[in-house]
Order: sequence, then C-alpha cells, then structure tokens
Amino acid sequence: MLSLTIILWVLNVLVDSGGQLAFKAAASHPDSGDGVEHWKHMAMRPWLWIGIACYVFEFVLWLAFLSLVPLSLGVLMGSINIVAIMILGRFIFKERLTPMRVLGIVLVSLGVAVVGIQL
Repeated sequence: MLSLTIILWVLNVLVDSGGQLAFKAAASHPDSGDGVEHWKHMAMRPWLWIGIACYVFEFVLWLAFLSLVPLSLGVLMGSINIVAIMILGRFIFKERLTPMRVLGIVLVSLGVAVVGIQL
C-alpha cells in the first residue's frame, strides 16, 4: 500500500502542476484583448480545456490518495505542489524566483519531507 500511496501522491503533484501551468498558458496571451474578449479568447484555447481535464483527473487522484492517508498528512504532503509550480513557472514562463520565494521553497520542501517520513 505504501508504493500505491507514493504513486498517487506523485501523480497528483504532476497533474495538479500541469493543470496550473495550462491555466497560466491559457490566460497569458498578449493579443487576447480585455474583458469579455479576453475570456472568449481563453475559451477558444486548448490550454484552458487541458487545465480543466487535469483538474478533473487530479480530483480523482486526490480522492484516491486521501482514501489511503489521514487528511492532516495528505494536505501537508499535497503542499509540495506549491514548490513544483513555482519551479516549473520559473522555467516555462520565466517567472522570478526571489530570495524569499527560494526560502519558501526550501521551507515547504523541508516540511513535506518531515511529514513524509511518517509514510
């Protein structure tokens, strides 16, 4: 059961991160206009629908993961998504990683590692 738990956790992180990145890609297009036009443009882009599909799949993975671990442990383990998204955002969207964000990444990673030892 331990290996299934870890597989579900890793898949959850990957799918959730993919969904966030897809939403960012759908929302960031300089020529999409303002207001309603921007929303129409986003609805036409496949990235929005990929993000929605990722979230539906992530919902199923999250339920399966939570069926194997206590909620308090699962939520803390799930917070590693923040780290994955920040790092991927840096490489894919050239977002800045300030010293405070790097410190946050380190602290969240350490916290998840400490909690993950209980698995």
